[in-house]
Amino acid sequence: MNFDLLISNLTNPTLLFFVLGVFAVKVKSDLEIPAGSVKFISLYLLLAIGFKGGQELSHSEFNMEILFSILFGIFLSIIIPFYTFFILKRKLSVYDAGAIAAAYGSVSAVTFVAAASFLEAQKLAFGGHMVAVMALMEAPAIVVGVALIMIYRGKEKLALRKNKSTEIDDEETLTPVRSFPVDDTYDAAPRQRISPTSKLISILVHSFTNGSVLMVLGSLVIGFIADEKQAEGIKPFTTDIFKGFLAIFLLAMGIESGKKLSAFLQTGWFASLFAIIIPIFNGCITAVLSGFVTDDIANRFIFAILAASASYIAVPAAMKIAVPQANSGLFIPMALAVTFPFNITVGMPLYFMLIQ
Repeated sequence: MNFDLLISNLTNPTLLFFVLGVFAVKVKSDLEIPAGSVKFISLYLLLAIGFKGGQELSHSEFNMEILFSILFGIFLSIIIPFYTFFILKRKLSVYDAGAIAAAYGSVSAVTFVAAASFLEAQKLAFGGHMVAVMALMEAPAIVVGVALIMIYRGKEKLALRKNKSTEIDDEETLTPVRSFPVDDTYDAAPRQRISPTSKLISILVHSFTNGSVLMVLGSLVIGFIADEKQAEGIKPFTTDIFKGFLAIFLLAMGIESGKKLSAFLQTGWFASLFAIIIPIFNGCITAVLSGFVTDDIANRFIFAILAASASYIAVPAAMKIAVPQANSGLFIPMALAVTFPFNITVGMPLYFMLIQ
């Protein structure tokens, strides 16, 4: 690895503010960023990224590379949760496996923002269409995760029913089989079954109307159609103060990660190793495969970091609706307290070096 690049990344002021946040938790400091401020800053960062991406996209012609980039991004968000689900299912419940698989198939907008800052330090610019790729990778992973849970939950219940019937036949008893608990796809009051298709449609709609996705897509469209001279008027807001807000946001993320890390590490070695090994695998493989889609180093780097990242905002929100049985105390800390810090410290220099 290029250790100069690693050291340069580790001494980046924005990253050091993240470390300060973790340190503040460990020394039990009362340092805290108000929740309302964090939400505002996160929306600002997405607005700035989306708007600048739309401006860049307006200056480029739509070509086959952009089309293939979008298709490649969607392919990644489908295949990653698919194979990670079967790895996770060997150690975890179907619900947790599906939720974690969806998180790692989806993307982290915050990691994307950090990657954009990393590229700027290298004096490289990624294509505006990569903002659209990021936004479009949210929903497919969530749908795949929920679909796999539904499929394998049904298979497990069918196998359990067969086992119950076999036990009764062996005992030669007339005692009726104990009824199973009411499935979570029933409404408690009317006792009417909710169609799995309707549930998937609801999750898909929620994925695209999620605040972070809507903000970045909306800003992308606005940046694309905005008059160039008029857009110059808000350039100080979208560009000049970007890194300052990013530093404050990463400080807040460091505080949040520090709070979740200790409890998560008590869950065992499997989740911790998964949260590091799978991002490395996804990022490195994508860094290589993206060469078949584009020759642009910056775009390939964005692909790698998107594949290596894990969602801890959109996916948890969707899983509360679709799979309330999934343990959010497991998949949120995996993404936020392990994968996110790994990617912005070691992961980004590693993927960048591999692409070069």
